[in-house]
Amino acid sequence: MIIYTGKDYQDVSRKAANIMSAQIIMKPDAVLGLATGSTPVGMYTQLLEWYKKGDLDFSRVTSVNLDEYKGLSGDNDQSYRYFMDQNLFNHVNIDKARTFVPDGLEEDSDKACAQYNEIIRQTGGVDMQLLGIGGNGHIGFNEPGDAFEKETHCVDLTESTIRANSRFFESMDEVPKQAYTMGIGNIMAAKKILLVATGTSKAEALYNSLYGPITPKVPASILQLHPDLTVVADEDALSMIREKIK
Repeated sequence: MIIYTGKDYQDVSRKAANIMSAQIIMKPDAVLGLATGSTPVGMYTQLLEWYKKGDLDFSRVTSVNLDEYKGLSGDNDQSYRYFMDQNLFNHVNIDKARTFVPDGLEEDSDKACAQYNEIIRQTGGVDMQLLGIGGNGHIGFNEPGDAFEKETHCVDLTESTIRANSRFFESMDEVPKQAYTMGIGNIMAAKKILLVATGTSKAEALYNSLYGPITPKVPASILQLHPDLTVVADEDALSMIREKIK
């Protein structure tokens, strides 16, 4: 595990973008596992800047996203497909036929999950998986539980996650109650993992995930077992680690 410290969100975003862009440059046909939410927006913005300068080429890149709300279409402005289009795909030369997100409109959960697992297999495997981390240690929508879910599955979102995501909706009632998400097995199969975290609200989760017991009660704790984990975080997110790890 390698930990890089950024002085603020912008610095963290730039450092994360450096790592992701190096992956693309070293392997132009890389398979990237991508994430949504507020954390990676700055990284995507930096990647776009470098693309516009001619420093990056996405034409041979394949992407697979971590998750999608069940019940939302790709053109819904709160769907993760829409998020990726707006923050990255619409602005670079990536082939959208090779950008994959779980099918939120597939009502048959078993079918949707089986289809996505097959898509991941057909890509040949993720070269670099981008992750954020929830305040309770969740990655993707893998919430704290009694076991690590191996592959793509349908999850009932916890009240804390629904509350956290409600800021993007007009009311909590509009937040989907279920989502399709890659499983821990899918995530851990990636050759490299890039975990990005900022803010004091992530400090306890980051400490528990990187230095606490490996337990499904803290889903991100499984990352301790990954052979190629890079963490980019600001001082606030690293504050508890700095305090406890001397």
